[in-house]
Amino acid sequence: MGVRTGVVGLGMGLFLADWCRQVGMDVVAVCDRDEARRAAARDALPDALSTARWEDLLDPDLDLDAVVLANDFDAHAPLAVTFLEHGVHVLSESAACADEPEGRRLIAAAERSTATYSFAENYVLHPHVRLIRAAVDAGEVGRISLIEADYLHGMAPDAVDALIGDPDHWRGRIAPTAYCTHTLSPVLALTGAWPVEVSAFTVDEADPRAAVVMTVRLSSGALAVTRHGFLQGEPDSHWSWVGVRGTRGLAESVRAPGARAWSVRVRGESWTAPPGAAATVRDEERVPPPLTLAGRTVERAAEGTALLLRAFRATVEHGAPPLIPVRQAVAASLVGVAGARSLAGGSVPVAVPDVAPAGPSTGG
Repeated sequence: MGVRTGVVGLGMGLFLADWCRQVGMDVVAVCDRDEARRAAARDALPDALSTARWEDLLDPDLDLDAVVLANDFDAHAPLAVTFLEHGVHVLSESAACADEPEGRRLIAAAERSTATYSFAENYVLHPHVRLIRAAVDAGEVGRISLIEADYLHGMAPDAVDALIGDPDHWRGRIAPTAYCTHTLSPVLALTGAWPVEVSAFTVDEADPRAAVVMTVRLSSGALAVTRHGFLQGEPDSHWSWVGVRGTRGLAESVRAPGARAWSVRVRGESWTAPPGAAATVRDEERVPPPLTLAGRTVERAAEGTALLLRAFRATVEHGAPPLIPVRQAVAASLVGVAGARSLAGGSVPVAVPDVAPAGPSTGG
């Protein structure tokens, strides 16, 4: 019998449910308040229980091993705490928590539970981030001094207004700094550091909710610069760009549309050449190797999700450590909370847990 899994929230959750099945998990229950979404899920998963109440997934007769939380961005932690208290393994989308007290309750629940908490942050596992991680781990970059990460969407103004201007949608009620884990989680994974303090700035004072820039001092001494929101001119493939500058070189995503956006440029200056080698600048573009699953090549944009769900299954079935555990998830999420306070002016400390997170495995 496979891992008996429930899914709460059937927007992104239906996509995650499909990948759960592709990596060998059994989706036995789905939940959403919206009837149209439940109907779509019944068509895709006719054998799964369909319900509007997430509490129904706690029924002992359902005997869940795991749950995927894909409900509203700012409503994950209370459900995660409850499922952990019932011994159900949790994979939670971002944000991990909406504020510091909620984050501390989540950590406490995860650390006393017989089950595990994993953060569904697929951007840590996307091809370009894994290539940069390989260059960092090989020492090509040296000690990281500056790390930058973008999560930006180029969208028409009316489409942006429909999202962040709608108070009934979660994007309309969260702070503009809050949706930051697609940048902060790769930053923490690549550096193995904590966020210490943050300064946040609105990009355009005429449209203050559209985009923000945050500068984050890390416990390693490095500086992170992250950009989030809606700005024009970005490649349309995956909305993510990461660049790492270290004491020996540079590794950065290629800014290009289409397939090249997953590639990485690595540059080493001439003085970094090994003894006996020609002292020349090394500047090359690296293409990520294909990822296969069950003999099938995974689409680039889905690689992070495939690796994430495969790792979650290994955590539930075999006790493998979560790729992104609870403390790192909370730390990344609380940068956005501190950033919201910083928008009023000045640098704000990030209230992180006490034990520094270890960088997760790259999963492949």
